[in-house]
Amino acid sequence: MAGNMTEDSNGRNHERAHASAKLPHVTRRGFTVMGLACGLLGLGGVSLARAANAIAVSGVRLGGNAQSTRLVLDLAAAPTHANFNLADPYRIVFDFSELDWQVASEQMPRPTGLIKSLRAGLFRPGTYRLVLDLGAPAEVSRTMVLPPQSGFGWRFVADLTPTSRESFMARVVTGNDGIVQPAKTVEPAVTDRQRRSAGPKPVVIIDPGHGGVDPGAIGVGGVYEKHITLAMAQQLKRRLEQTGRYQVTLTRDRDIFIPLRERVAIARRAKGDLFISLHADSHPNANTRGLSIYTLSEKSSDREAASLAEKENKADIIAGMDFSEESPEVTGILIDLAQRESMNLSAQFASLAVGELDRKVQTLDNTHRFAGFAVLKAPDIPSVLLEMGYLSNPTEVRLLQQAAYRDKMADSMTHAVDRYFDQTQSALRP
Repeated sequence: MAGNMTEDSNGRNHERAHASAKLPHVTRRGFTVMGLACGLLGLGGVSLARAANAIAVSGVRLGGNAQSTRLVLDLAAAPTHANFNLADPYRIVFDFSELDWQVASEQMPRPTGLIKSLRAGLFRPGTYRLVLDLGAPAEVSRTMVLPPQSGFGWRFVADLTPTSRESFMARVVTGNDGIVQPAKTVEPAVTDRQRRSAGPKPVVIIDPGHGGVDPGAIGVGGVYEKHITLAMAQQLKRRLEQTGRYQVTLTRDRDIFIPLRERVAIARRAKGDLFISLHADSHPNANTRGLSIYTLSEKSSDREAASLAEKENKADIIAGMDFSEESPEVTGILIDLAQRESMNLSAQFASLAVGELDRKVQTLDNTHRFAGFAVLKAPDIPSVLLEMGYLSNPTEVRLLQQAAYRDKMADSMTHAVDRYFDQTQSALRP
């Protein structure tokens, strides 16, 4: 138990200090540790925006035991909130008005009582999500928002007690519930690529992987994949726009969670002509390093690619709901919808990108690979996923944090984009 704590509505606090927990190195989805450093970091001169009205969170505390566990957040103002349950595994989710999470990883509490771990991040604009992973069914028996008093600022308090599975399931939210599932826009299955490509400027969609409650891979030194990908996306966007040839859209421009299917929907609503998803993986072997690029295939090119795609496609579970829709039936339908032309064009761009990148950065053998990534399944947009390197490798994580190194990749990708559209637009001319 991390520490014993009682905190009543009169603001009396009898907390015994507990040892702070370190965040160990874990691979991409290893959220068995207590907490993530959800403070927004600057990376390579890139600042990550926060909402102007976000309420600062300066502390998180846990106390109690398996019969009664208390969560306390220290805040700068009173938040609004709602909570619901998710099952298998057991989770309690709190959705708050937007928060500015300022708690560093070393300040996060250890697992306590009913709470195995917690994670927090921006779910969508205006909604900040806190997910409590439980060891057994539990219920929120009481919540309180305490005003400043007795030397404390505003506090949000939630008390958890054990319950039966039947009672827990009564508060479970399904994927069809409007609380957590964003509205879906119905799009036509196929659009006229020739009409779009003949327009004044091709539309390039850049997708920084992960974000908000989902940090992606956690690398050497606690570096988060979500910050690397956003920094790279912003640099690539600037480089492409400097050519004057493209209209560039980011699926996210700050540290926010975007469901996998919504990333594809954003690209289709923008009538994208090319989709580039950016990632940085982690590997069990710390000596492994090198860049690779993936295009869609019903059958992965190797076991590692299949495993990586499976992890990526289930990433939305991190935020409390599984939006990946990766049943065999749906996967089959999506693969069937992926037009042969789109897959061929994706492979064409990947080949050009490999040729450019191989000149400036280290790449893996068989650099162009194939996997069933959910974000590559837009039926009418050529799409690639760029794995920029391994955050588990000390050399590569150091390089990926350097703006100059990311500039090399951005420059190579821009040359590849230029060559790709020179070829495809030339083929469309009469």
